[in-house]
Amino acid sequence: MRKNFVEELRWRGMLAQMMPGTEDLLQKEMVSAYLGTDPTADSLHIGHLCGIMMLRHLQHCGHKPIILVGGATGMIGDPSGKSQERNLLNDETLRHNQECIKAQVAKFLDFESKDENAAEMVNNYDWMKDFTFLDFAREVGKHITVNYMMAKESVQQRLNGTARDGLSFTEFTYQLLQGYDFLYLYQHKGVKLQLGGNDQWGNMTTGTELIRRTLGNEVETFALTCPLITKSDGKKFGKTESGNIWLDPKRTTPYKFYQFWLNVSDEDAERYIKIFTSLDKETIDALIEEHRADPGRRVLQRRLAEEVTVLVHSKEDLDTAIEASNILFGKSTKEALEKLDEQTFLDVFEGVEHHTIDRSQLGQPAIELFTAAAPVFPSKGEMRKMVQGGGVSLNKEKLADPQRPVTEDDLIDGKYLLAQKGKKNYYLLIVK
Repeated sequence: MRKNFVEELRWRGMLAQMMPGTEDLLQKEMVSAYLGTDPTADSLHIGHLCGIMMLRHLQHCGHKPIILVGGATGMIGDPSGKSQERNLLNDETLRHNQECIKAQVAKFLDFESKDENAAEMVNNYDWMKDFTFLDFAREVGKHITVNYMMAKESVQQRLNGTARDGLSFTEFTYQLLQGYDFLYLYQHKGVKLQLGGNDQWGNMTTGTELIRRTLGNEVETFALTCPLITKSDGKKFGKTESGNIWLDPKRTTPYKFYQFWLNVSDEDAERYIKIFTSLDKETIDALIEEHRADPGRRVLQRRLAEEVTVLVHSKEDLDTAIEASNILFGKSTKEALEKLDEQTFLDVFEGVEHHTIDRSQLGQPAIELFTAAAPVFPSKGEMRKMVQGGGVSLNKEKLADPQRPVTEDDLIDGKYLLAQKGKKNYYLLIVK
């Protein structure tokens, strides 16, 4: 008896809608299911994670996950939930993006397995690039009426919405293109189930309808969606003031990634730990109980941040992120500062007061540098008093003498000095 995929999604809060008969099919046989993703960037962001986790659970339940990179549809744009058309991409960019996405998804899915449910990645550009418009009109367009397409919610939203340009024909045909993907994958790979976010429901059911009208009523295919993930305040999940939280460490450092999960609300942590980790129900229920008994310890957020950071990055990246987090709030050393790469270092001290000083000012005593060159202290007297009390540090090392010269040797990454007064007041001096 295979593990029940639908039940797994249900208790995790990852099930929005499914067509009748989906659960029976999944219990009866090994099912190949696909999920489409947009290749408009060379990295996924955490908004994609719910879908990727669906595929992960699918494979763990003994089924075959296929991730479809929409090379062809990515050249057009999808009207679902969007108020503008997307930019078109060239072939070289698409291929590069596809390879980067596959490397990220490989951390979640097993592409190398010798079992029949090994994960696969496909690109709809491969079967669309030689498909002429006349072929498309004859083989796809004739099966679906305009009335059927017009009734879709995503189309209605664009037609009745505030978009000045309305809905282009290109976008209007998107649901047919996505529907054709399903038909093609059914015919060539035996795919019977499409997975996606709930905003895709209209496009997904167009696919099942196209298959039925093309191949006959006896052919059954299915669709299943996960809810769109939001924050407890109703805002979009995964967006911060500085933009998306990416899976690529060059776009979002593991430290910043870790901090994002660490700082979610209690309510969100209870939902997210079910959606974004593979921890079992027993473990999660115990963590929730422990957290509710003492929310101040943030047990849930810590475990969530640890699990997702290791899954997306690595155990080493998690250790570095935790060490970096301790720099601001715990006891740390100059060695810990020097170990950080520059971007992580800047991320850690992002909210800290910054001052720029000229390189020619190095070699002066600390008391000159921290009063005249940069206003860390309002007066020399105050600084002397604080140094005597052991309350001043330079690069996490106690400053014993206010007259100690600050030189090139003190610089972190060749251009930064970190001054600290008291436990929590940091100043970042950037030497130019």
